[in-house]
Amino acid sequence: MIQTTFTDRAVMAELVAKMLWEIKAVHFNAAQPYKFASGMASPVYIDCRKLLSFPRIRSAVMDFAAGVVLSEAGFEQFDCIAGGETAGIPFAALLADRLSLPMIYVRKQPKGHGRNAQIEGNMPEGSRVLVIEDLTTAGGSMFKFIDAIRAAGGVVDHGIALFYYGIFDEGALRFTDGKVKLHYIATWRDVLAVAKTQKLFDENTLNEVESFLDAPLAWSGRNGGISSL
Repeated sequence: MIQTTFTDRAVMAELVAKMLWEIKAVHFNAAQPYKFASGMASPVYIDCRKLLSFPRIRSAVMDFAAGVVLSEAGFEQFDCIAGGETAGIPFAALLADRLSLPMIYVRKQPKGHGRNAQIEGNMPEGSRVLVIEDLTTAGGSMFKFIDAIRAAGGVVDHGIALFYYGIFDEGALRFTDGKVKLHYIATWRDVLAVAKTQKLFDENTLNEVESFLDAPLAWSGRNGGISSL
């Protein structure tokens, strides 16, 4: 287990950013932008699921996640950990093990047969649930899982994403309006900082990425994507 104090947030963010670059889970390409399902054009792309394939990195990231939860939310604030289908499920299991808590998972839709369950596992009425996702862009998918848990009698006041885009005002508003405190380890700003320090790309690419992070929809509109949500 990698040891870190609970207050080393900047160190944890930098290390996770370095890990993501090391395993090639993040990509910059301003010349040929990535096109997302929403229609947005982006010079950045991330695949956090790759973390699962690297045991030492996976272990460190989950140590960091546990540290963030304990320092920011508290030691006795949760009755179980919930992962959303599909990417959140393995990370929920790993974090539940770290925190010695039960784990449940939430389907995107009710099962459609049998008990027609959307939540799998044991969640007694009133359970305080921490929802985890590998990443969140603006919180839309996380709130689908949060709403399902609340509808089933669970209490959700906190969520954690290993990686948070951190560039959309809609995301911050969604969590505020939904009365959920979002915790996270690293953002695109952390990834960009490492790319700059290690000189991983030419100056123009780094500048284009920073321009996207400052105004993502405007950048998208200039590069063949949507300009409004």
